[in-house]
Amino acid sequence: MQLKSQPRQVWAIAFACVVAFMGIGLVDPILKSISTDLHASPTEAELLFTSYLVITGLAMLITSFISSRIGAKRTLLIGLALIVVFALIAGLSTNVEAVIGFRAGWGLGNALFISTALATIVGAASGGASSAIILYEAALGLGIAIGPLLGGLLGSVSWKLPFFGTSVLMAIGFIAIITLLKDQPDAVRTPTRLSAPLRALRHPALALLAAAALFYNIGFFVLLAYTPFPLGFEAMGIGLTFFGWGLGLAITSVWLAPRLTARFTRTAVLSVALPALALDLVAAALLVRVPAGLVTCVVVGGLVLGVLNTVLTESVMEATDLPRSVASSAYSSVRFLGGAAAPPVATLLADSFTAATPYYFAAASVAVATLVVVLGRRALARVNTREETPLQVAQAVGVGDAN
Repeated sequence: MQLKSQPRQVWAIAFACVVAFMGIGLVDPILKSISTDLHASPTEAELLFTSYLVITGLAMLITSFISSRIGAKRTLLIGLALIVVFALIAGLSTNVEAVIGFRAGWGLGNALFISTALATIVGAASGGASSAIILYEAALGLGIAIGPLLGGLLGSVSWKLPFFGTSVLMAIGFIAIITLLKDQPDAVRTPTRLSAPLRALRHPALALLAAAALFYNIGFFVLLAYTPFPLGFEAMGIGLTFFGWGLGLAITSVWLAPRLTARFTRTAVLSVALPALALDLVAAALLVRVPAGLVTCVVVGGLVLGVLNTVLTESVMEATDLPRSVASSAYSSVRFLGGAAAPPVATLLADSFTAATPYYFAAASVAVATLVVVLGRRALARVNTREETPLQVAQAVGVGDAN
């Protein structure tokens, strides 16, 4: 990939992508600080994830409708502006209820941005769609890895600083995109129906993948959102732990997953990777009182999650004849809603039973996802075909890889 030859507008979007994906794990290292400083219970602190993910998931159902009418640039700018505003006022808040509410607004902005970003990069990049997708995947991985690290670094001073830092960085991204990104001509747009994503879930293959992703995402977000509490580290320790998690996720999503799907069918890869994640979660339950063991489970989980994210997204692209952006919006909406339920359920289970119980719950959820894939293999046969060209899937990756 010829990175140096990319236009400045591509780098502007890529930078904003890094910051947008940082928002997923940014609050992880500061959950305990927020809980302490704002006198919130662990369950209330976990609602920072839930409000963000619920609104992101619901907004995914309308983002293609909006961007197909007002254009990619306006959609990106609205998303960025919402993140700037809501991250800033979340940092200025003095009670946990306000922070939870403003995180929801942040989720709306993130949905509008990430669902549009890759299609825009593909249209602006030199070197073809494959080069643009690699650049986007690199930005995704970098953001997921840096988010917890930045949250730990700034959060060790004050829980407010990660919010302020995100607002400043997104403001820079806003200025870069408004300055460098060209407007899309109105004639190029093909309006999408508002009901299109929901109607897409009538397709059996897509419905099966969405169901599998819902249960798989419960495991994903128990590992991400609940682990800071039993781990017991300060903000920087948690940040470093999840930097390792994000780095592993980035490496396997960009380099390992494509190699596996080139050699094996996608359903075969999913049928192995999902049980591997379930076993990792069982190991986390058994090692919940051993910090070094739990850290190892987090990092190993990141390696498996990178494969699963990429292969599930590719499967969604091949599942139907629908426009990829519509199918992926429907799938991602269901997936985010599964992730939204996991964090507060995990802390409630820990309060009611033991610190290990949430991990067993997560492992059981991932086991259900495995059964969905294995028992639905006949309906999922189409996802094992090879995609025709990267251009056909460009819009969908931006939505499907958002988690």
